[in-house]
Amino acid sequence: MKKTLILSVIAILLTIFSIVYFSNFRTNQIEQKVSAEQKTADEQILTRTTKTVVAPGYIEPISEEIEVGSEIAGKLKQVLVEEGEQVLKGQQIAILENSEFEANIINAKAQIVTLRSQKETAEAKILQAKTDKTRIANGSKSEERREAKINYDSTLPNVENSKREFERRQKLYQSGDVSREELERAKNAYENSVKQSDVQKAKFNVVNSDARKDDLDKADSAIRLAETQIREFDTQIREAETRVRTAEANLSKTIVKAPITGVILRKRLQAGETISPDNPKGIVTIADVSALRIRVDLDETDVAKVKIGQSAYVVADTFGEQKFTAKVVKIGQILGRKNVRTERPTEKVDTKILEVLLELDKGQNLPLQLRVDAYIETEKNL
Repeated sequence: MKKTLILSVIAILLTIFSIVYFSNFRTNQIEQKVSAEQKTADEQILTRTTKTVVAPGYIEPISEEIEVGSEIAGKLKQVLVEEGEQVLKGQQIAILENSEFEANIINAKAQIVTLRSQKETAEAKILQAKTDKTRIANGSKSEERREAKINYDSTLPNVENSKREFERRQKLYQSGDVSREELERAKNAYENSVKQSDVQKAKFNVVNSDARKDDLDKADSAIRLAETQIREFDTQIREAETRVRTAEANLSKTIVKAPITGVILRKRLQAGETISPDNPKGIVTIADVSALRIRVDLDETDVAKVKIGQSAYVVADTFGEQKFTAKVVKIGQILGRKNVRTERPTEKVDTKILEVLLELDKGQNLPLQLRVDAYIETEKNL
């Protein structure tokens, strides 16, 4: 009896467990079916409300990449930035060897100082020559003439007296009353007085005479010579100033500055290496990454569907299913060959494309040159 009761209880428990188990299983099946149906409905709604075109593209900075080189050839003295560094427009990036240009500036400036000093001397000579010419042309003043006449007249008594004394000593010498030495002294005194008188007479004649043509010509020659020297100094000064400006311009070109505010993407050269304007690769590569764009190869069959301002998003294999939102900002005007190769089996290599630029919404960062797939929303039916 007891055994029969135990078996009955076990049977009842198994029945209850079976009812609960199959009830839960049925419920889960219903929920999964509803979820699948809801998902299918959502996808159908999305398909009905949004039409998109898909195109491959790659990430680029808003400024594109800029190779920063040098305007002149030379050896790099310093490279002042590193990769990944943020720089401002006008900030120094590199310096070329420039000691030669600095020396040229110093030498040319020193030459200018010397030439200007020589020019001032020539100008002073002109002034003196013009003053002399004016004096010669105008003649002496009446006071100068009167003074010269007085000076000359004052010598005449001395000449007369010394002459009489010399003549008297000659007679005494002949009579033996004076020595030969005394006669010589009298003779010398007379001759000296005559010379002094002649000097004063010559001065009187100079100040009292009219201007002589040769004196005027001499003064004119001195003026012309000084004027020629001044013109030569002016030419040499201008040439030296040109050398200064040229050296200063070349010196400024040895300082390489950032053309834009941006980030140093690549540092191509180091201090000690040479750079030339002909080198297509610069010292560094810089770009403005304050905003990022996607350059998209739009298939020619989709050209009419895309317009500026349309919403879009991009995905990349490396980021899985993560979407990065964007918008269309520029549409090309000419069809061309593909820029982006997806290497997919279905890709049509010979298809022509139209370049379209998307701009990523703010706050989204992706590596430059990353290949992505762009989804452009071309139509929404509400």
